[in-house]
Amino acid sequence: MKLNVYGFFFLLDLEWREMEGDDCEFRYGALMSSFLSTVERSRLQEMLSLLGLEMYQVQKLSLQDSLQISFDSMKNWAPQVPKDLPWNFLRKLQALNADARNTTMVLDVLPDARPVEKESQMEEEIIYWDPADDLAADIYSFSELPTPDTPVNPLDLLCALLISSDSFLQQEIVLKMALCQFALPLVLPDSENHYHTFLLWAMRGIVRTWWSQPPRGVGSFREDSVVLSRAPAFAFVRMDVSSNSKSQLLNAVLSPGHRQWDCFWHRDLNLGTNAREISDGLVEISWFFPSGREDLDIFPEPVTFLNLRGDIGSHWLQFKLLTEISSAVFILTDNISKKEYKLLYSMKESTTKYYFILSPYRGKRNTNLRFLNKLIPVLKIDHSHVLVKVSSTDSDSFVKRIRAIVGNVLRAPCRRVSVEDMAHAARKLGLKVDEDCEECQKAKDRMERITRKIKDSDAYRRDELRLQGDPWRKAAQVEKEFCQLQWAVDPPEKHRAELRRRLLELRMQQNSHDPSSGVQEFISGISSPSLSEKQYFLRWMEWGLARVAQPRLRQPPETLLTLRPKHGGATDLGELLWPEPLGVEHFLREMGQFYEAESCLVEAGRLPAGQRRFAHFPGLASELLLTGLPLELIDGSTLSMPIRWVTGLLKELHVRLERRSRLVVLSALGVPGTGKSTLLNTMFGLRFATGKSCSPRGAFMQLITVAEGFSQDLGCDHILVIDSGGLIGGALTSAGDRFELEASLATLLMGLSNVTVISLAETKDIPAAILHAFLRLEKTGHMPNYQFVYQNLHDVSVPGPRPRDKRQLLDPPGDLSRAAAQMEKQSDGFRALAGLAFCDPEKQHIWHIPGLWHGAPPMAAVSLAYSEAIFELKRCLLENIRNGLSNQNKNIQQLIELVRRL
Repeated sequence: MKLNVYGFFFLLDLEWREMEGDDCEFRYGALMSSFLSTVERSRLQEMLSLLGLEMYQVQKLSLQDSLQISFDSMKNWAPQVPKDLPWNFLRKLQALNADARNTTMVLDVLPDARPVEKESQMEEEIIYWDPADDLAADIYSFSELPTPDTPVNPLDLLCALLISSDSFLQQEIVLKMALCQFALPLVLPDSENHYHTFLLWAMRGIVRTWWSQPPRGVGSFREDSVVLSRAPAFAFVRMDVSSNSKSQLLNAVLSPGHRQWDCFWHRDLNLGTNAREISDGLVEISWFFPSGREDLDIFPEPVTFLNLRGDIGSHWLQFKLLTEISSAVFILTDNISKKEYKLLYSMKESTTKYYFILSPYRGKRNTNLRFLNKLIPVLKIDHSHVLVKVSSTDSDSFVKRIRAIVGNVLRAPCRRVSVEDMAHAARKLGLKVDEDCEECQKAKDRMERITRKIKDSDAYRRDELRLQGDPWRKAAQVEKEFCQLQWAVDPPEKHRAELRRRLLELRMQQNSHDPSSGVQEFISGISSPSLSEKQYFLRWMEWGLARVAQPRLRQPPETLLTLRPKHGGATDLGELLWPEPLGVEHFLREMGQFYEAESCLVEAGRLPAGQRRFAHFPGLASELLLTGLPLELIDGSTLSMPIRWVTGLLKELHVRLERRSRLVVLSALGVPGTGKSTLLNTMFGLRFATGKSCSPRGAFMQLITVAEGFSQDLGCDHILVIDSGGLIGGALTSAGDRFELEASLATLLMGLSNVTVISLAETKDIPAAILHAFLRLEKTGHMPNYQFVYQNLHDVSVPGPRPRDKRQLLDPPGDLSRAAAQMEKQSDGFRALAGLAFCDPEKQHIWHIPGLWHGAPPMAAVSLAYSEAIFELKRCLLENIRNGLSNQNKNIQQLIELVRRL
């Protein structure tokens, strides 16, 4: 028997009247939950089915699934049916597209089709029924679920997608939303199981930089995780019905000047009035961060803002959480009835400040005043805590008043909480915290066993990562000399034997060591049979090492890349280029050196193959590459390639991929700070390190899978993307070792590639090392497909390629180009670079990418023009690969041979 809506609320009111004691609100919440459970269970399942996500409820959608290259990667398509919406959202979010939340569908409307009529539920309203008309109403009749031709509310899409995703895809979604300056999901409602989830793990990867100004002293920029940094929190909630939109008000408070950014989705946006079916009960979070500019800084310190979707009476648990973690709660309502009064009366022990925002002309004014007068002593408020906003109220003045209230709370002693503190409060209230699963906690414990021993990163590297440093640098130098000797016309055998002897001595010295306790713990972590635990461990290691091993200096790499000649005039290539932070790559580098030393001794007959201890290391590394971890291709400490380690890793990769081993290699080169890593991450959803002063120096590679249905058309099964990191300094030293090394590394990376993206900062010259590599590769006949990308690092938006950019690139080369040509002893080195890179310079080989940010960081969002330009570049690259313009594609075995030759 189905319960009548009016009858239910009649019974609920009788039950409420009989409730007594401090726990009455929990009994009320339980009654509401029992009523909504049947409706919500149906709604959630129907929504998942509508969006095509029901298949991901047991085996969750993974990050690797969402990053696959498919037919859709090459076209800017619009969703046509609801099942397209999750994939369209993920694709746009990966590209940091500010329109990602738009769920409009392009439908093929039949001539006789009639629009579906449905009641719309305003964001801050509920629907009223006349008891005389609705006594026989079915509980399912008052709000129909969306049909295939009805747009889906963006918040419903977000909740359905998060419920269907694994922890690592959830984390990626939240991280990309943060870069787009969207409000983030903090508490994910799941009315199906009454098990709401606090998304602590999903927030872990978000790091922000802001201006910190102490009361006394000099201000400076501070960088920290949003999960760990503490700030005052302000919650905005709705009680019963409100004519005013919380989300619009929050956006206005957070937006400096007259430029409003729609951080929180609201009713006046496209599809903002569509009924929310499963997202009521969602708690969203956003922050304000100061920039150090008086004209932009609304508040002098970071401030957290929280937004509860839906009525507090129906989502009492979430409201209870907000009252425990917030410094102040703003309650928007038109009416205060006896039921709402009792709910608020139960908060009498709370120390939180409460403010009411009323629209009395829409409600019962006298009733509101009567209950407000009763609440004044209970909630410890006065008349300044009651604000009135009607249609005639000046919006700017009202926003200033809200900011003034927030500012007054900040100046007084107030509660400051981190997201971790919020999660602790959520646990006490019985909410599920995503980070509390057994695999995540086991991985965290293992990380802490490693990082608690790190007091000083330099000392740790010296004592625990013993195979790196001098032994590896000396071995790399000997191997380089030995390699150069191979190309000599008549190399002296005595010198060759001496080099071989020195190398074996160094490798025997390395092989005499055992892995330290920290390295052994790391190896155990990546050897876990559980893929999830392994991935959790790697993420925990990244964050844990970032916390304990901050770099000593924070200067732009350009000021640190130039090496000073020693007294004898030679350059020490092992000298620190810039402070390299301790990272996961150092532990993998140590594993690589154990494998290198052992392999060298086996090749020389100094160690029986049956006594090998580290032969399984490349297999462990190849599994990490398949899960999406960037691996080091060129060692950042010695600026050389550990050839045995790299080829061993690729062999293991070939075994694991079996028949799907056709590769296209795409590399990105350029001076550090030109945005190449950000470009690759935005284009393909990759995880290369970004930032000038704290990024690893080596070149890294990451593997992207091509969907099986598209691999035949594209001509490859995977794309191997190589980021050159900080290898190219952009400064020409007078025929010194540094320049020669840069040129050799650029030649290696470009020689391995089918496609090379050259990232240039505005109108600066092409780095001499890269031009040097062009001249070398021209001799071999191997000329990859090149794309020159001018990154606009300063201007907010530039509509398209500027003629002077193309003219400069195509003009005869300047001093650097002449010097590089002379070093290669080419008499025709004064030709235009365009003649080397491609035959038809009028084709789209030169790109101008607009500025990354729209506005001033840290409150800036990613520019829509930047996102669209990156997508167009990606489409062009894939089209070139598809049309065979990217040189001959390789399989992994051919790539191994090419690595050896180069």
